[in-house]
Amino acid sequence: MWSTREERPGDEAAIRAVVTEAFPTPAEADLVDALRADPVAWVALSFVTTGPDGEVVGHALLTRCHVDGGPALALAPCAVLPQHQGRGAGSAAIRAVLDTARDRGENLVIVLGHADYYPRFGFIPASARGVRAPFDVPDEAFMALALDITRSTPSGTVAYPPAFGV
Repeated sequence: MWSTREERPGDEAAIRAVVTEAFPTPAEADLVDALRADPVAWVALSFVTTGPDGEVVGHALLTRCHVDGGPALALAPCAVLPQHQGRGAGSAAIRAVLDTARDRGENLVIVLGHADYYPRFGFIPASARGVRAPFDVPDEAFMALALDITRSTPSGTVAYPPAFGV
């Protein structure tokens, strides 16, 4: 039912609309815009989910972060139009962006999110990989994923891009 693809020029307004509708404030949509404008954070790993009519209904974004100087990616935000939530549109975008990151040789991905949602993609508590958030957060909500378990991943404290404000 869903198709996924990389963000293309001209998708910015549709992505902003999805993110704005999916969250209670425009803060996450503003975050996407700020990350897109940051040439260090923006690694062109922004995927959309489209419906049968081509409408953008979901979005998942990976941007560059670091773990004690080692490269990593932050998965945030992920959004789906409210009328399509719970129907696989978000999962499709997340799988597509993670697969592309793996194909590009990336390895460590971190996410702050729902402990009952992200493990379906292979995320585990980040503490199990020796990764810490730069703020207080419940262990089960701060997760990490090694895209290639045969490679080592950095450990230490995450340094997010400035747009995250942490």
